[in-house]
Amino acid sequence: MQLYCIDCTAILRAVAPPVKTRSTYRQEQAAATRVRIAEAARRLFTAHGYGSTSIDAIATEAGVAVRTVYSAFGTKRDILSLVCEQWLEQAQARERAQQVLADPDPVRRLRGAAGWLTHLYAAGFDVVTIFEGAMDEGPQTRELLRAKLAGRNQVMDAMIASVGERLVVPLADAQAVFRAFAAAGVYQELVVDQGWTPDRFEHWLADTLQAQLLGG
Repeated sequence: MQLYCIDCTAILRAVAPPVKTRSTYRQEQAAATRVRIAEAARRLFTAHGYGSTSIDAIATEAGVAVRTVYSAFGTKRDILSLVCEQWLEQAQARERAQQVLADPDPVRRLRGAAGWLTHLYAAGFDVVTIFEGAMDEGPQTRELLRAKLAGRNQVMDAMIASVGERLVVPLADAQAVFRAFAAAGVYQELVVDQGWTPDRFEHWLADTLQAQLLGG
């Protein structure tokens, strides 16, 4: 598929799923165990917070031995990384970004950017809140989370850059506006707290971006 206006191969690598290769039965078992542990951790991180969830609790929730968790991941931070990868895969983040950037119409690309962000949040806003709560858990965890956030921002910036010829504000300002509206607190306030549907949020964000960045 030819991406419109900008080569996003490197950018989309940030949200790309791992390359799948032929695996043995033992490898498939190990991968299934990692998934089960990550899913259990996601439930506990959501319910109790990242910092308050121990490896022992994750092992119990996943129905495996503690040594199995350490063998599969090494650190709790590694589990959090897989939780993020699973979320991006469930949200089809890479595929949807490609679809947005491939659209030849700049207005639809901008509105598609709003849809991409909304679908990402709707598919796993619990992961977003886990990330928010984990930011104070030490420098290595902060570095991981900032890298994940930077990957998301690169994709968002590329979407705004793809409509650069139609922007009525400087490109850097337009990208900053989109990132501001993408702050977790905005979705939290409108969808989670006020009860907006994701569709309503998407249309509001698309209309707002179009008015602010394209002049109507």
